[in-house]
Amino acid sequence: MSDRGEALPPPSKLVDNDSTWLDKSDLVFIDPVSTGYSRPAPGEEAKQFYGYKKDIESVGDFIRLWTTRYGRWSSPKIIAGESYGTTRAAGLSAYLESRYGIYVNGIVLISSALNFQTIDMSPGNDAPFPFFLPSYTAAAWYHKRLSPDLEQLPLGEVLNQSEAFASGDYLLALSRGDTVSPTDLDRLANELAKFTGLDAAYLKQQNLREPDVRFFDDLLKDKNRSIGRLDARFTGIRLKPGTNDAKEFDPSGEAVFGSFASAFNDYVRRDLKFESDLPYETIAEVKPWTFSENKFLDVANNLKLAMSRHPYLKVWICCGYYDLATPYFAAESVIHGLNLDPAIRENVQFTFYEAGHMLYIEKGSREKFKSDFEQFLSKALSGAPVNNAER
Repeated sequence: MSDRGEALPPPSKLVDNDSTWLDKSDLVFIDPVSTGYSRPAPGEEAKQFYGYKKDIESVGDFIRLWTTRYGRWSSPKIIAGESYGTTRAAGLSAYLESRYGIYVNGIVLISSALNFQTIDMSPGNDAPFPFFLPSYTAAAWYHKRLSPDLEQLPLGEVLNQSEAFASGDYLLALSRGDTVSPTDLDRLANELAKFTGLDAAYLKQQNLREPDVRFFDDLLKDKNRSIGRLDARFTGIRLKPGTNDAKEFDPSGEAVFGSFASAFNDYVRRDLKFESDLPYETIAEVKPWTFSENKFLDVANNLKLAMSRHPYLKVWICCGYYDLATPYFAAESVIHGLNLDPAIRENVQFTFYEAGHMLYIEKGSREKFKSDFEQFLSKALSGAPVNNAER
């Protein structure tokens, strides 16, 4: 791929990865049932695995079985997950401890989805809007839609201003609903326009609430372009320019899907000599999926439970500034909202990248990702004994 993470003209070719983690660890990738080449055993129904709890159990059981068959109980272990894989990883951290006594050394959460209330803009849920705003700001800054005084600043400084507004006046205004005075509404709309690159009058009509599905198309509407959900740096040609139709494709997904799929299918046959007529399900249909008994799945407390029971557990949270699927500010809020005991609070670290959801497709971020992993690995495999006894 290009250094920016763009697909090159097909056919895709594999090259050696200078940023591989294989010099420091073995890597075991798991495709849950119905994804990749994984299928239910003959006579079994796939739908029995479709749900948060069922998925955790099947993947956790696989880890236990693999660890046993390959004699790796005495090996250090780290769980890494991306996107919904972070939801799974947080759940696994508690499940593996309580079910099998498998205490892992570390958890790597890439583009986190730990509390779905913070990322699901469903009717009546205002929680995501302040968390998405800094990521909107990053996208607008990248595409030069902000005012000149903000565009000339480094991204980090611009985001600091956006975060302050998002967690202050904007959060308060959303909680007040229609009791916001006309004067305050005008002021807030202008401030929101400042950090989104959108029109203040339009934002006022939206009651200061710009859904993500509209922002993808609104930011560059005058150019008949949409921006990526997974990576806001990418742009695509609008199928229905000038409309608010939410059925546009994600240009950042299209930028990687074809090259990843074709390269892997070639690699698994040519290099690994694995033959199968099954399609490798890169994006699988696993519906209906049972998330939780409540409307919004929240696995953050599973992570807190695992860390509290296992004070050696280190957690590394990796966020891309241009990720409009799982915004970084939501991840920060969820973790800080756990109010972890001071004794384990330092076991959590955040790293931010000027990239998107798949932060490693961009060369600079991928190189940083490797060096950051090596530092995290060192911490996860070391540390003084914890004295749990009270005197």
